Amino acid sequence: MSAGVDLSEFYDTFFDEADELLANMEQLLLNLDLANPDSDELNGIFRAAHSIKGGAGTFGCFEELAKTTHLLENLLDLIRHGELALRQDMIDIFLETKDVLTDQVAAYRGSEKPDQQVYERICAQLRQLALEHQQGDPAAEATPAPVVPAVAAPAGAPVPAAANGALPVRVRINRIQDKDVEPLCAEMALMGTILHRDHRDGNLSLWLQTGTSAADLEAVCCFIVNADQVDVTHEILPGTEPATVAPAASPAAVNPSGAPAAAEPAAVEPEPDAASQPASVDHPADSGDKSTAHKAKKESGTIRVGVEKVDQIINLVGELVITQAMLVQTSQSLDPVLHDRLLNGIEQLERNARDLQEAVMSIRMMPMDYVFSRFPRVVRENAHKLGKQIKLVTKGQATELDKSLIERIIDPLTHLVRNSLDHGIEMPEARISQDKDPEGTLILSAQHNGGQIIIDVIDDGAGLNREKIMKKAIALGFPVSDATPDDEIWQLIFAPGFSTADKVTDISGRGVGMDVVRRNIQSMGGHVQLSSRKGQGTTTRIVLPLTLAILDGMSVKVGEETFILPLSHVTESMQASAEQIHRISETEQMLHVRGEYLPVVALHEVFNVGNAETDLTKAIAVILQAEDQRFALMVDHLIGQHQVVVKNLETNYRKVPGISAATILGDGSVALIVDVFALRRTTSLRQAAAAV
Repeated sequence: MSAGVDLSEFYDTFFDEADELLANMEQLLLNLDLANPDSDELNGIFRAAHSIKGGAGTFGCFEELAKTTHLLENLLDLIRHGELALRQDMIDIFLETKDVLTDQVAAYRGSEKPDQQVYERICAQLRQLALEHQQGDPAAEATPAPVVPAVAAPAGAPVPAAANGALPVRVRINRIQDKDVEPLCAEMALMGTILHRDHRDGNLSLWLQTGTSAADLEAVCCFIVNADQVDVTHEILPGTEPATVAPAASPAAVNPSGAPAAAEPAAVEPEPDAASQPASVDHPADSGDKSTAHKAKKESGTIRVGVEKVDQIINLVGELVITQAMLVQTSQSLDPVLHDRLLNGIEQLERNARDLQEAVMSIRMMPMDYVFSRFPRVVRENAHKLGKQIKLVTKGQATELDKSLIERIIDPLTHLVRNSLDHGIEMPEARISQDKDPEGTLILSAQHNGGQIIIDVIDDGAGLNREKIMKKAIALGFPVSDATPDDEIWQLIFAPGFSTADKVTDISGRGVGMDVVRRNIQSMGGHVQLSSRKGQGTTTRIVLPLTLAILDGMSVKVGEETFILPLSHVTESMQASAEQIHRISETEQMLHVRGEYLPVVALHEVFNVGNAETDLTKAIAVILQAEDQRFALMVDHLIGQHQVVVKNLETNYRKVPGISAATILGDGSVALIVDVFALRRTTSLRQAAAAV
C-alpha cells in the first residue's frame, strides 16, 4: 500500500459490515446440525470470518481482530472440507470467539484497544483446537485451502504457464476512483498472488492466482467499492505464450495462507481490446446469465446513511407538516369560490405531505428480526445452564418498528425471556410427571394492530403461582385477599423489589427488574399486560406505538389551553349527567358508565389551569385506558383528531410531570401532549389514599 493513502474514511463502513457479518455468523452457528452440518452454512460462517479478516488486514491497524479471525478461519476451513469433525465444544468456542470479535470491533470503533487478556485467552483456545487436530493427524500440519479446479480450455487456446492448468481469477473493478486503486490492490494481494494488473480509463483489472472463491473475492472488494462495480471471472492472462496444460497448481503457487504476495511483474502490459481478448470462463459454481445477475444486483442495491441524517430529514418533514397545518388553518377563512385553485393546491399539499411523512418514517423502520435474532443464543445457553430442554419459536420477524424503539425494547424483552426460562418452564422430569413434553416451548411473536405493535412472550410452563404471590404481597403490606382477581394479583409482580424466587441466580430472581421493565415500556408510550393459567404457561404482552416521531391525537380545550391526548388511549367521550356522578370523599368522585365506576380526573386541577369548566355536568368526560385501568378525564371541549409531530420537551425546555412531549399547532401555538400513564398513577395514588 502506498504511503499517504488514508483509509480512515472507510472505518465506519467496515465496522457496520463487520457487525452484520458477526450477527450472521452467530445465526449460522446456532443452526448447525452436529450430525450433518450443512455445507452452505459452513461456507457462510467461513466467508464471514474471511471477509472480516480481509478487511481488518487491509487497514493494517486492527491487529487483534485480524489475528483472531485468521485463527478462526483456519479451523472453519478444516471443518468445511471435512478434515476436522465438528463437536459441540467447538461451537461453544466459536460462539465465544464471535463475542470477542464483537467486543474488538466495538473497541476499535471507539478508538480503543481491545482487551488484551481476553484476546490472548480466545486465541489460545483456538490454537488448542488446531493443535488437537495436528496431533490427531500428523499429515495435517499445514492444510492448504482448496485449489480452484482446473477449467478445460478450448482446443488450441493458449493457457498461461503461471496458472499450471488452472485459469487465474480476473477481478475487474469498474468506475474505480484513483484513491481506491492501491488499497484494493493491497487487499487482493492478501488473497493470493497478483500476476498482472491494468488500470486505465477508470477501470482496474487484476489477474490473481488464488484458491479463494469468486464470492469471497467480491465480498472483500465490497469493503472498498460497491458490489455492482465488481466482476469476477476466470480468464487467460493476457500476453502469455501458449503452454501445455500442466498438473493442478501446488499450494505454494496459490498462496492461500493470506500472507503478502510476491512482488508484481515489473512490466505492466496493456489490456487487449475487446476483439482480441479471450472469452471469459465462468466459475464452475456460477449459473445463469451473469449480466442478468449483475443487473439484479444493481436493482436491489442499498445505501448506508447515518442515523443523524435520517433524523434531520424527519425533523424537516415535521416542520413541513406544521407549516402545511398552518396553511390549512389560514385557508379556512377564504371564499372557496374565489380561491378554489389555492384551496385545491393546499388540499393536494396536505395529501403529499402525509405521503412524504409516511415514506420518510418508513426509512427508520426496522424488522423485529433485529431483536429476535439474538434470542436463540440466549435460550440455548441458559437452557443448558439450567439443565432444561427449551425450543424457541419466533413469529412475525418481518414486523417493523421504529429504530429508536427497537433498540430500547431489547433489554426489557431480554429480562422477560430470562424470567420465562428460569421461573416459567419446568425441568424435564417435572414436565414428564405432568404428562407434558419434556421440551418446553418459548414463543416470541410480533404483529401490527392499527398504529401499534404487539409483542408477545409466551411460555408453556407452570404458570404464575397465585398463592406464593399473595403470600409475598401480604408480607409486603399490599391490600390483597382471596377475592382479589387474578389480573390484579399478576400486576403485583411489577411492584419494585417484588420477587417470589426461592433463590437468587445469575439469570433472574434478584428482586429487581420487572418494575424496570414496565417503567421502560411506559417511557416508550407503551404498556405491558400479564395473563397466566396454572400448569399451562404465561403470556406477557407488550403494546407499543410504531414510532415516537408522530402521534395520532385528540386535541382538547381546558380554559385557554390546548392539550393533546394520545388517540390510542381514548375509548370514548361523553357528557355526564348528575345521576352518573358519585362523590366518595371531599376530593374524589366516580363516574358511573354502563355498570362500571370510573375515577374522575379533572385536567384543570392536574395542571392548575384557570378559567376552566368546574361543573362536571357541563364538561366533557373523555374515557381513557392505560394498561388495565380506565378513568374519566374531564375537559372543557373537544377540538378534533389529527396527526401531530412530537417534539421532545426535555430537550427544548425541561421535564414536566404529567406531560410526555409537546407539539406545534397549525396556528403556531404550542400544545402539550398528556402522559396518560402518569395520570393513571396519580389516580391509583388517590384511590389508595382514599381507601386508607
